[in-house]
Amino acid sequence: MKNLTAHLNMIRAMKMKPNFSELARIYGMDRRTVKKYYEGYEGKPKNRNKPSKLDKYYDEIKSKLAIKGVTVKGVYEYLKSKDENIGTYSNFNKYVKKKGLKPEKKVKGHPRFETAPGEQAQVDWKENIKLVSKSGEEFVINVLDFKLGYSRYCCFEINRTKTQEELIETLIKIFKSIGGIPKEILFDNAAAVVDITGEKIKVNSRFKSFAKDFGFEIKLCKPRHSYTKGKVEAANKFIDWILPYQGEFETEEDLVRIIKEINAKVNMQPNQTTQVPPALLFQKEKEYLLPLPDKKLIESYLDCYKSVKVQKDSLIYYKGSKYSVPPDYIGKTVRVKEVENKIYIYYNTNLLRIHIIDEKSINYHDEDYKELMLRRVGQKEELDKICEENLKKFDNLLKT
Repeated sequence: MKNLTAHLNMIRAMKMKPNFSELARIYGMDRRTVKKYYEGYEGKPKNRNKPSKLDKYYDEIKSKLAIKGVTVKGVYEYLKSKDENIGTYSNFNKYVKKKGLKPEKKVKGHPRFETAPGEQAQVDWKENIKLVSKSGEEFVINVLDFKLGYSRYCCFEINRTKTQEELIETLIKIFKSIGGIPKEILFDNAAAVVDITGEKIKVNSRFKSFAKDFGFEIKLCKPRHSYTKGKVEAANKFIDWILPYQGEFETEEDLVRIIKEINAKVNMQPNQTTQVPPALLFQKEKEYLLPLPDKKLIESYLDCYKSVKVQKDSLIYYKGSKYSVPPDYIGKTVRVKEVENKIYIYYNTNLLRIHIIDEKSINYHDEDYKELMLRRVGQKEELDKICEENLKKFDNLLKT
């Protein structure tokens, strides 16, 4: 094409009349195409401004990526949860780069080591994650990340306080969920694990007893050497996938659900190092985990919970007031724990409800009351109206 263009420019300069048929024969193309180039056609543009199906999300992608600490992958997973047809992550990432929505970050390298199945787990916290609900309420959460070294299988659990008591309870919950205990667990120098006196660091005696009872060895990271727990540090970036949900949730229960959904996705996606989904390798690793200790021993570490029975009105009694749970648990015994003016109601390890401790004698969650009324009324028509009126009557009655 360059030769044809040069030939046509020469003809123009010499003010000759072109023979389009002859030129077409020489360059092996249609005479009409030759004529079109002679008249000024320059060919198709190299870069076409083809519209993308992501264009409709441009403003939302831009606003989500502006959140401090958020990742491109986190925004992608957030949008995918809303629209399964947004395409692949590869194309999404190209779109973000093309539009200049997020500068590229330099990846820092660090040493990596491998462990045998069931040999080690690493524990870390993603601390002080601040999220604002739809109603403007601010939530500050810590997420504990427990990761098995061989399979890279992760367990994410929201922690409210990072106290030793809550750490022990969370680890027991994780041990139950994975069906065993690794031979050693690597921790950083958290106050829940170690006592620090001056420059001396030693494992807390109560936590040491807990480890002995459950059969695992405690390993500590070197101070200011985060790469020693690199596997769990790498997993922490997935917890940032919750950041795009800023302003998109309503309650703390929603945050628990979102974290669990993110956790499931991480375990089902191929790991960058092993190229295998952690959930698949975990099927092999769990065979090498140490068995759980005696049930009575486990319960002795969970005795801070109060066990109560759910009554026919779907309420449990706690410190002079009643609080609701889903009606499916009527007649069952649930466990209640109080943390910072809230009560957390569990059935086995499943979190059912979170209630703010209130002076009102009866505290119904809207969904619990609607479900209970639907079972009694037997029809959905006018249900919302009936429930709203009855709940208002409850509040008015309790005020008098």
